[in-house]
Amino acid sequence: MSTTVIQHVLNRLRDIGVRHVFGVPGDYAFPVDDAIAEHPDIDWIGSCNELNAAYSADGYARVHGIGAVCTTYGVGELSAINGIAGAYTEHLPVFHLVGMPKMPVQAHHSLVHHTLGNGEFDLFQKMSDAVVCASAIMTPQNAAAETERLIAAALYHRRPVYMAFPADLAEMPVIGKAQPLSPPASDPAQVEAAVQAITDMLGRANSACVLPGILTTRVGLGADLQHFLDATGLPFATMMADKSVLEEAQPAYIGMYDGKLMNESVRRFVEDGDVVVLVGAMMHDFNTGAFTANLDPGRTIDIRHHHVSVDGMTYQSVEMKDLLDALAQKLPRKQWPRPSGEVNRMSQAAGSGDDSITAENLYPRWENFLKPDDILVAETGTVSMGLAFARLPHGATFQNQSLWGSIGWATPAAVGAAVAAADEQRVVLVTGDGSHQLTAQEISQFGRFGLRPVVFVLNNHGYLIERLLCKDPDIAYNDLANWHYSELPKALGCDDWFTARVSTLAELDQAMETAAKGGTGCYIEVMTDTYAAPPLANQLHENIDTLYSA
Repeated sequence: MSTTVIQHVLNRLRDIGVRHVFGVPGDYAFPVDDAIAEHPDIDWIGSCNELNAAYSADGYARVHGIGAVCTTYGVGELSAINGIAGAYTEHLPVFHLVGMPKMPVQAHHSLVHHTLGNGEFDLFQKMSDAVVCASAIMTPQNAAAETERLIAAALYHRRPVYMAFPADLAEMPVIGKAQPLSPPASDPAQVEAAVQAITDMLGRANSACVLPGILTTRVGLGADLQHFLDATGLPFATMMADKSVLEEAQPAYIGMYDGKLMNESVRRFVEDGDVVVLVGAMMHDFNTGAFTANLDPGRTIDIRHHHVSVDGMTYQSVEMKDLLDALAQKLPRKQWPRPSGEVNRMSQAAGSGDDSITAENLYPRWENFLKPDDILVAETGTVSMGLAFARLPHGATFQNQSLWGSIGWATPAAVGAAVAAADEQRVVLVTGDGSHQLTAQEISQFGRFGLRPVVFVLNNHGYLIERLLCKDPDIAYNDLANWHYSELPKALGCDDWFTARVSTLAELDQAMETAAKGGTGCYIEVMTDTYAAPPLANQLHENIDTLYSA
């Protein structure tokens, strides 16, 4: 039998590793939905809405390396576009499959549902073009070539792509063939010149520090970066968005760097050193401690995905892997200095019994709760600001959306991460009550697909991070409806889950002990004071001027 357009695309997505597609069905997308549901190697994962589906594809791509989401035309794809924008910002290759009206409908500019009533059928593709690295309307004639182009673009740029399927064309046979495209190669002369420039700069240095960035993980080069550090002996610090890019349980790790807001000894070591090496890191507001970081460009080496800058000179066509491998071979190993004293850690988990739950005694308990290889998904807001300073055990990863910062991301992203992990790694979701109210219905997917995460919902009665950043913390828009969070799993179909609502340390410790034993999904509502915030959140409150004026 002939392979149809959508079957061809799905087969190629399977070839590069896609095993699940998140989505919400719709009539224009039925041919695409049918093909996904009937594909022998790909599972359909239905989401509660299209935004959540895009968030789940984001979480899936973080763990699995690549993701996919399917929506219908217009109403569906626009609901998903915020999640696609987040994947773009966070360098995640997510394939957005969109079902469109049939070609005669488009040719006649018919006034049909899910349109703006103006007969323009390419409008939503144009709207999506700003948050994807490539897009195409798939036809029998172009499907083979365009599929390879879009796959190559997504993998090279580590960004989402948009693939639209007119309902009639999706089920027609593919015409023609195309071979996978090879990724662009480095320019050997530019690599050599960059290696020499970096060697010269580090050769003159008496002290240096690496700041590894999340892009290194996105392109699958964590092991290459670790080899570079092992070969050179360089120490490293980590910024908030980049936590868990490298193992923290190693001598080279010196702690979290967040400008002037946290860890003064780390700040002095990083900023006063002779050289700072950025590897796939972005110096945005939350990575720089509200722009209080002070790195001298003349002493900075900035290694990006496809180029590198050394002392103001940029070397183009230099792929990160080629550069890291060359540097590991070229640079000598040295005994680079490190800060004196222990790596900054949270304080001990103090308190007991009927003591109330505070930020000071909660976050160390969360730190102690984590196990090797856990996937920690921390929601945008105060919970991520506290957990960013937890010391992660071996193999554990920290997933956060610090740059795009869309509240509600974490709950469906944790679903995607759990689907990708397939119970081989424990997913721990920590979210605030405000964020959770946006996407809490996606908890139902955990139960539906037999997934067993541990979910902590921090109930501090409103949008705490906004209370800390706005002029009037008690203003009405920071308040929430008073949900009974611990009762949600039962209502959402998670019948066998352990659930608890805790307001004292004794209750919290008992609930965490039960959750640690596993066996079922766990959902723990943690009650705190309205203003129980970790240190970084309070520091941002004190540094609002730099956060919003840099």
